[in-house]
Amino acid sequence: MPPINAAAALQICMLLSALPAQYFISQWYGTDSTQRIQITERLIIASWSSFTKSYLNLDAWADRLKLWLSKTRTCLNVGLLILHFRNWYYGEKKTKIGDNEAETHSYFAESTHVRSPKPEYIQFSVGQVIVHKRFGYSGVIVGWDVTANAPEEWLQHKYPPAQQDLKDTPHYRILINKANGFGKSTAYIPEEEITIIMGLEVVHHPDMKAYFSGYDGSKYIMQPWLKKIYPHD
Repeated sequence: MPPINAAAALQICMLLSALPAQYFISQWYGTDSTQRIQITERLIIASWSSFTKSYLNLDAWADRLKLWLSKTRTCLNVGLLILHFRNWYYGEKKTKIGDNEAETHSYFAESTHVRSPKPEYIQFSVGQVIVHKRFGYSGVIVGWDVTANAPEEWLQHKYPPAQQDLKDTPHYRILINKANGFGKSTAYIPEEEITIIMGLEVVHHPDMKAYFSGYDGSKYIMQPWLKKIYPHD
């Protein structure tokens, strides 16, 4: 069987479509050949007229162009509005998060201001392993303040009138060793409640690698970002 090229395929399609078209015309407009020719001519003329009005008319193309430009401007305006809203929303959200973080990190020895020079009365250093004198849990120091830096409500709850003087003593932020089974993961405690442990390397806490890169035999080695805040520890 010889191969069918594009021209042959087009001819076959035209022949196949001729019979349905002729059947349609004969069913609705009679079988007289003269009448069929006249109807076909009218259909051709009407189709050509419609085609020229739609595709060969400059006014029609101008109208299409105006419609397309109008839709494009509408889509562009909507896109710009969405972009502006998105920038505003995420910018506002980011600002609020930043404000909240700044507010949070200013308490409980989480401030990023550099502790230099280090006062002589600060006895302990970041990276040292401690034990709480009263509660017995162990942990590691990750920050300190020269005096208690916490919301006033927290301080009032933490220190009753008889212990108000403790607010003016150094305070330390502790990552609590999870191996102790203690309920909290961090603590903020005054210096007088701390005892240093030498040679205890293992402190289990999910944030250890964020603060420390290793252990030198006496204390944990601070990450570079933490060392910048506590350059003398």
